[in-house]
Parts: sequence; structure tokens; C-alpha cells
Amino acid sequence: MNIPIIIGAVIALGCLIGAFSFLRHKRLIDDLPTSKTLGVFIGLAELRGTAESDKPLISHLAEIPCVLYRWKVDEHWSRTVTTVGPKGVPSTRHESGWKTVAQGKESVLFYLKDDTGVIRIVPEGAEIEDKEVFDKTCKHTDPLYFSKGPQNEIANSDHQRRFHETCLPLHTNLYVIGQSRERDDIVAAEIAQSKEQPIFLISTRTEKQVSSSHGRWFWCLVVLGMLAAVGGVLVGNLILKPTTAGNWQPYVIAIGGFLLALVLGWLWMVHNSLVNLRQRVRHGWAQVDIQLKRRNDLIPNLVQTVEGYSTHEREIQELVTKLRQQTVATPPGVTGPDYSGFTPLLRATVERYPELKASELFLKLQQSLTETEQRIALARDYFNNIASFYNARLEIVPDRFVANLMRLRPQPLLSAADFERAPVWVKLAS
Repeated sequence: MNIPIIIGAVIALGCLIGAFSFLRHKRLIDDLPTSKTLGVFIGLAELRGTAESDKPLISHLAEIPCVLYRWKVDEHWSRTVTTVGPKGVPSTRHESGWKTVAQGKESVLFYLKDDTGVIRIVPEGAEIEDKEVFDKTCKHTDPLYFSKGPQNEIANSDHQRRFHETCLPLHTNLYVIGQSRERDDIVAAEIAQSKEQPIFLISTRTEKQVSSSHGRWFWCLVVLGMLAAVGGVLVGNLILKPTTAGNWQPYVIAIGGFLLALVLGWLWMVHNSLVNLRQRVRHGWAQVDIQLKRRNDLIPNLVQTVEGYSTHEREIQELVTKLRQQTVATPPGVTGPDYSGFTPLLRATVERYPELKASELFLKLQQSLTETEQRIALARDYFNNIASFYNARLEIVPDRFVANLMRLRPQPLLSAADFERAPVWVKLAS
């Protein structure tokens, strides 16, 4: 059994697995369209904006306004160790290093702000790529030494400490990718950790920088895997079979096998990537369908309440007719009811018939219906966003060849534009 070849093959396989892990995350980042904060609803979302907060933190070391900070203090030590050898001869060696003597972190819920509004971010559990804002090494004579560090020194201390801090400063540009969900307090979305999603990233780098970093790691691991496969054959031939060192057949087999595994792995990864993208499109439509059905459940009660005030007025009858027409949720691309919102018509009717304002039931139903239309608007925007990117993916070479083999088809979009959307109002720190 040629052990070096087996070891080389195992290392090459491990490198390929790691490489495709980076490539999978890169494609996930590239496959997601960048959404505006106002258009985010339930599902995996990608956003750009600035970090804002109504109650910002003050970082521990740099003392700057921020939404998240992490700091640590390392203390340098050194010592001389004397040991006695087997023949009784003493020997000495010098040891030194850094030891972390204090550290901490703190974060708050914050908002990502762009030109359309804000969305709340829950940073707990996220992979954070923050900025270095403080890095200083000083002696014990510096006031910083004890004011920001422990009062007691460690054993064998050299009376030297290193202070380091990173944070997400207020107003800094961020790139965020993570699971969006509906908030509990208002009809709006927030980004938070989800075990169902493979990535939750908050980064001070741009999308292009994050994607390029994953791409570089992919190619580095591919090259390393190739070298491992060839190196295993080389070592095996030189050590175990020196007489066959000039035979190129094992190298051709190793390189060919590695390239075959690379191609098969790429096809598998592209297939799964397109399937996942299609599932996100379906999930986007499911969110629209849920809200349409929710509105459908509210309509009969609202119709009954309105009809109780007048059964002959023309305006009331028009309202009732429109409500009744919008009772079925049909998938995109299929002929069905108009998805236009009708909250403005409700408002106009209330203004014309002030007695409706006295009905607590009507006001409650009207509010529920308005909130539902806001949810429909957010869900529709998210669906159109992800479906548009999915359709573009089906046309990109070489993915389109895999898509044709899978018989994937473009997804029609929802064209309604009359739903009301409520902005999130937050008093942010300047």
C-alpha cells in the first residue's frame, strides 16, 4: 500500500471540500440581490447602509460612539527556566509571551439606514467583521496601563501591556447578509440569526470585497489540493519506488482524477445553488400567499360591518364589490384577481361616512387590513427582487447549461404597485 499517495489524496479531497465550501458561500452572496431596507421581508436578505442607533454605546478603549465593540488587554511576561540534564549538567532557557489579562464585548440592537429608511439588526450570533479603532502597547508608567487594565499584574510580568479594540462605529458603512423576520412590535422586518440559514454576516467590507475574499480562498485551496495530489505521487515514487521516478503515468492519473473531482464538484455545487435559489423564490411567493390569505380572512368581517351601515349607498356598494372580488390568492403568472390595495378607498369611505368611525369593530378591522396590505407590499417586493435575480441566473453562462439540464424556467413577477407601505420611524443619534 502506497501510504504517501493515500495521504496526498486525502489532503487533496479535504482541500476540495473546503474550496467548495468557500465557493458555496461566494455564490450565495453573489446570488442575493441587494435589497433596500423598505423592501425587506421574510427570507434571506442582503443589504448595505450605515450603522445607526437611538442609544449608541461608547467603546471601552477608544471611547467612540458605536453599536458593537470588542476589546482585550494582553500583558507580556518572561522568565528563565533552569533544568538539569541526565548527566547532572544544568541548562537554562528563556521563555516569554503574551497573556490575555482582561477582555470584554458589548453590543446593542441597531438600525441599518439607507436612502429608503431603516431596518433593525439583532447582532447576536452574527459573524462580525469590524474595524480596528485602538491598538497601543505601553509600560506601567503610562496612565492607560492601570486605568483600562487590571490593577494586579501577572507573575513574571515585564510591566508591558498591549491594548486592542475593534468596533462598529456609529454611521459607518456596513454590508449585512442574514435572515429577515417580522418584528413583534410593528409591521416591519428585522435581520437576526437563524439556524436555517448558512450565513449571518455583518461586515465593514463591501460585498465585492467579501465575495472576492471567498473566491481567493477557493482558488488557494484548489491549488493546494492539486499540489497535495501530485506531491503524494512524487513522494511515493521517490521513497517507495525510486526506479519508476521517471514514469509520468501516475502524475497524469493524479492530475486527471483531481480535475475530474473538481468538475463534478462544481456541477454538484451549481445544481444545489440553483435549487436553493429556486426555493427562495418559492418561499418568497409563499409569504405573499400567506398575507393574501390573511387578508381574505379579514374581508368577510369587514364587508359585514360596512353593510350594516348602509345597504343602498352607491359608494358603499362599490367598496363591498371590490372587497368581495379580492378573495382568492393565485400564484404569479396565473390569471386571477387584481392585487391592488384598497386601503385608500376605505379611507375615502370613512371620510364620507363619519359614522363608521364610531364603530370600534370597523376601526379594528380597518387597522388589521391596512397592516396586512403593508405586509403584502413587503412580501411582493421581496418576491420580485429574488425572482428577478433568479431569472438573470438562468441566463448566465455557464449556469444556463446546468439550468437547461434541470429544465428550470423563468419566474413571472407580480406587477401590482398600489399596496401601502409604512416606514419605520426611529429617532436616531446624530
